Amino acid sequence: MGILFSGKELLDVAVNIEKSGAAFYETMVNCARSKKAQTAFKYLADQEKQHIKAYQNMLKSLTDAPPPESYTEEYDEYLKSLVKSGVFSSESAACKLAENTTSDAEGIDFGIRAEKDSILFYTELQDLVRRADAKVIGKIIDEERSHLKRLSELKAGLARA
Repeated sequence: MGILFSGKELLDVAVNIEKSGAAFYETMVNCARSKKAQTAFKYLADQEKQHIKAYQNMLKSLTDAPPPESYTEEYDEYLKSLVKSGVFSSESAACKLAENTTSDAEGIDFGIRAEKDSILFYTELQDLVRRADAKVIGKIIDEERSHLKRLSELKAGLARA
């Protein structure tokens, strides 16, 4: 028997991912050693907050209608593993991780992993929501890619310094 996913469940997960990312980046602003890293982390925290608002707006537009398709238990487990294997399991874990970083480079590495995890999850999510919402998620994926690029450039810049 297939597993039915509700858009609400998936978007709740997306909101939690973004909240954890925002918490991590906000904490990294205070933990960063260089002004360049602080500025980048502040920008990324603000971006994650915008994503939270976008997903919350999508949640408001959802109805209680059952999802149109069913998915296998294997696919359900796959989605769950994407979330569980993410860099941040919660906002508090994200803050603790940021507080325990030993360098800007380490914080950037965690951010890079988190952005990659987000891109993977949102790419899967994109196929499971309404077409209009999928377009919004597509834009967020593009933003996550730009975050990944910005973090990679920051890492390279710090390595040169």
